Amino acid sequence: MTALTLYPAIDLKGGQCVRLLHGRMDDATIYNEDPADQARQFADAGFDWVHIVDLDGAFAGESKNADAVSAILSATGLKSQLGGGIRDMAAVESWLGLGLTRVILGTAAVKDPDFVAAAAKAFPGRIAVGVDARDGRVKTDGWDGDTSHTPAEIAKRFEDQGVAAIIFTDISRDGALTGVNMEATAALSEAVAIPVIASGGVASVDDIKALAAAGDGIEGAIIGRALYDGRIDAGAAVKAARR
Repeated sequence: MTALTLYPAIDLKGGQCVRLLHGRMDDATIYNEDPADQARQFADAGFDWVHIVDLDGAFAGESKNADAVSAILSATGLKSQLGGGIRDMAAVESWLGLGLTRVILGTAAVKDPDFVAAAAKAFPGRIAVGVDARDGRVKTDGWDGDTSHTPAEIAKRFEDQGVAAIIFTDISRDGALTGVNMEATAALSEAVAIPVIASGGVASVDDIKALAAAGDGIEGAIIGRALYDGRIDAGAAVKAARR
């Protein structure tokens, strides 16, 4: 029996662990001033992975919280994935060389798909594609950039390219504790052969159970605010993730 993989999130802004509401940088709640300490807490709670986002980097197009990410990597033996501002092969190689399990390419997947395909070929199984959407249309550049693409259109570009996962975020639900968008997540998982990781809106153990029951196309779920606010107990989450 396989389990839904859970990815507790550490979102970095100014070197601190924060959560945003709907991706708005001016609506950030600080949960821990020491991201490495937060990673240790997740490890102690029984999680195997940590999902890291360099929020400042996503807007700037280059790494802005490198020290905090390095501290997280040094603090635990957790497997890790990082997104935010990774836009060229040198950055991919550097982060993977520092110990990340995989990197997440989002804006680049829309603007430079050839680079993403090349990275996936060079590092098979270590590149994830981030697909962030609002009202069914993909957004870029820290969710500031508009496109006309649907999530499936972007995801299908990378079929058979060695991409480890598609991380699908419903922006309208991110940080809002309104429940995961099961319909859109399931539709994307059915449209592509690449495993899908659900992100945005996970608010309860019931959300985790629903994702676990939805089929093997949905590989995992990212948990953010609900975990920090205590709405989801770590032990109960791990138990619910068993398919």
